[in-house]
Amino acid sequence: SKPSLGSKKQNKPIREIARTLGVAKTTVWNILKKKERTGELSNTKRPGRPWKTTVVDDRRILSLVKKTPFTTVGQIKNTLQEVGVCVSKSTIKRRLHQSEYRGFTTRCKPLVSLKNRKARLEFAKQHLTKPSQFWNMILWTDETKINLYQSDGKRRLWIRKGTAHDPKHTTSSVKHGGGGVMAWACMAANGTGSLVFIDDVTADKSSRMNSEVFRAILSAHIQPNAAEL
Repeated sequence: SKPSLGSKKQNKPIREIARTLGVAKTTVWNILKKKERTGELSNTKRPGRPWKTTVVDDRRILSLVKKTPFTTVGQIKNTLQEVGVCVSKSTIKRRLHQSEYRGFTTRCKPLVSLKNRKARLEFAKQHLTKPSQFWNMILWTDETKINLYQSDGKRRLWIRKGTAHDPKHTTSSVKHGGGGVMAWACMAANGTGSLVFIDDVTADKSSRMNSEVFRAILSAHIQPNAAEL
């Protein structure tokens, strides 16, 4: 803007000033008119409430969620208070949203060793081109833990869109933990099969799954379900 004023004092036309500065003619015109009207070129103060955080505060908020995505807004607020910054939880949320961070529930992935991950990937590659007739002959079985009162390992975290499956942003599920009911089920291409609760199989009526219980379930349910499905 200063070069434009200097150029105008030299009686240069607006078109030439705009071409020299690489801006539109209307930009130069508006700057000159503002100078004539107000006597200054600085931006006028914007209306509304003043920003409650500084640039340093905003960076500190982002640094906290980058370092620990599972941190809560309440924890961020307490951390800021320790350094003398008092802001509300809603202000912290706004700063995170303005930086494209959103609160998500963690993706829960099975706790699988690296060795078994490689084996599963190799199995998937070998069966990638199998025809549908092959898969129609498969009986799928699995067991899962059903929690009665609360989530098993799911947590909230702050992340940017598209990063939900980053290993840092997931939690691991444990198949045979306590605190719920274990169930076994099977299915095929044309429907679902039996649903078995583990405590109906174990001698002590517990939900603990082990190799002996697993073999007992397979012996009792695989053939009948395979014949029916």
